[in-house]
Amino acid sequence: MARGLGKGINAFFPELDTQEDDANQIIELDITELRPNPYQPRKSFQVEAIEELKNSIIEYGIIQPLLVRKVIKGYEIIAGERRYRAAKEANLEKIPVIVKELNDQKMMELALLENLQRENLTPVEEAQAYVNLMKSYQLTQEELSKKLGKSRPHIANHVRLLQLPTQAIAMLNSGELSMGHGRALLSLKNKAKIKDVIAKITKEKLNVRQVEQLVHQLNETKSRPSKSRTKKDVFIVQFEDKLRERLGTGVKIVQGKNKGKIEIEFFNQDDLNRIVELLD
Repeated sequence: MARGLGKGINAFFPELDTQEDDANQIIELDITELRPNPYQPRKSFQVEAIEELKNSIIEYGIIQPLLVRKVIKGYEIIAGERRYRAAKEANLEKIPVIVKELNDQKMMELALLENLQRENLTPVEEAQAYVNLMKSYQLTQEELSKKLGKSRPHIANHVRLLQLPTQAIAMLNSGELSMGHGRALLSLKNKAKIKDVIAKITKEKLNVRQVEQLVHQLNETKSRPSKSRTKKDVFIVQFEDKLRERLGTGVKIVQGKNKGKIEIEFFNQDDLNRIVELLD
């Protein structure tokens, strides 16, 4: 799950300071005038969490107003969709809001920031949100990292998860696989084996370290030319494991008589940039 940002939302959007002043007055709107954020990065809302929030609203009311923007038909929620959903479940007729003027890009950024701060996004939802922002506004990973206060490797590692097959992505979304599991699967050279590895993870409840070791073994088996091949030095294997874990991709150390080489896999230009930045 994504870590919360070190900066508050107001550090990125000072215009969203919710202190009651002339520019930030809290008003009440009919709940039927509100509609969900079309740029909401979080696609799944836990029923239990909404139920808990509903009970809290029934007892204490909505403590923090929602941020909304005026549109042609009513108001779109900028931040606070869970409160909106819970308020509907609690049969509230009115809901406190602060009305702001934001363009689509700012709205997308803020929706992503709010969810990152509250640690609500799955790794896949976070990755897709990054991709949507970059595609919609022609941003590079470097530009996006500066806007969101996230490191470029963090963004790149998440985006790479979208290269996984549908089954793996679904399990990342449901929490059956972790970010670490996903990165280990990406290191598997024979992508056709991913389904088998996932089955083994599920059956044997493998942790991330065990999956990394399994992937390493499968990669070694694939590249072994014959049974007579000299067994790799245990220290070389350890170094490969460390580099593979650090770089999040396949790594092979070839040791010759007088010299050696390190082979590092990458999938595309963005992946290469990510690895170079990690090595810098």
